[in-house]
Amino acid sequence: MKLVQLIRQGALRLAVLLAASLCVIPALAQIKPERTDLGGTAKSILWVGNSFFYYNNSMHNVFGSIAREAMPGQNVRGVSVTISGSGLDWHDMDSLLRPDGIGRYSFVGDNEIRVNPAGKQFDAVIMMDCSQCPVHPQLKPVFHQFARKHSETIVRSGMQPVLFMSWAYKDKPAMTQPLADEYTKAGNDNNALVIPAGLAFARAISKAPDLELYQADKRHPSVAGTYLAACTSFAALYGKSPVGVRFDAGLGAERAAMLQQTAWETVQDYFKR
Repeated sequence: MKLVQLIRQGALRLAVLLAASLCVIPALAQIKPERTDLGGTAKSILWVGNSFFYYNNSMHNVFGSIAREAMPGQNVRGVSVTISGSGLDWHDMDSLLRPDGIGRYSFVGDNEIRVNPAGKQFDAVIMMDCSQCPVHPQLKPVFHQFARKHSETIVRSGMQPVLFMSWAYKDKPAMTQPLADEYTKAGNDNNALVIPAGLAFARAISKAPDLELYQADKRHPSVAGTYLAACTSFAALYGKSPVGVRFDAGLGAERAAMLQQTAWETVQDYFKR
């Protein structure tokens, strides 16, 4: 009888262990980024992308407000070149980066025009593909092709290439990891820094499920989404924390602080700093 009880107990333990093992869902391994810093301070940046950039009075404006406050005395300048719905293959990088072309003058102060120094107009170029292109069966190769082509053009022009990792759609969170993988692969293949904005979105949602980072279409960013992406861009480009910046884009100090902290945590975790 005792032997039977021992056998039953052993069988029960084995069944429990087996059930537990079946409940474990292995996490997708994150590809490690090889480039972890920009290698210098970018004071002038060209943002090349689509409507994900230009929503909410443009991400480059939000980024500029954060950067100028966080780094007083630095004249951070940005220009956004966007085409609605575009992928990287829609943009003519050679034309955008011609000397004394885009960025030759800026609007400053009371809507005054400032003529910028002649020659190279930007230190870095931030590129984003269309929201599905890096993981689309037909368009993934095009993403990698033009990430390489544009990175080579940017480097040849004496600038730093940067890839902006976009976020998953609100109703398709499973897009997060594949997008992260493809952007990181492209960054590694082209010695380009990657801004992990998509991972910041996922982290923020896990922290605060009621946080609305999207417009009603479930793709484009709300003001909070643009602010989070801009904070993540600042942290990745400059290796500095945006935590404590008073500019909140109208979100309120508490919500802005949470997004600042999330951006910083995401960048630290992605680069393993």
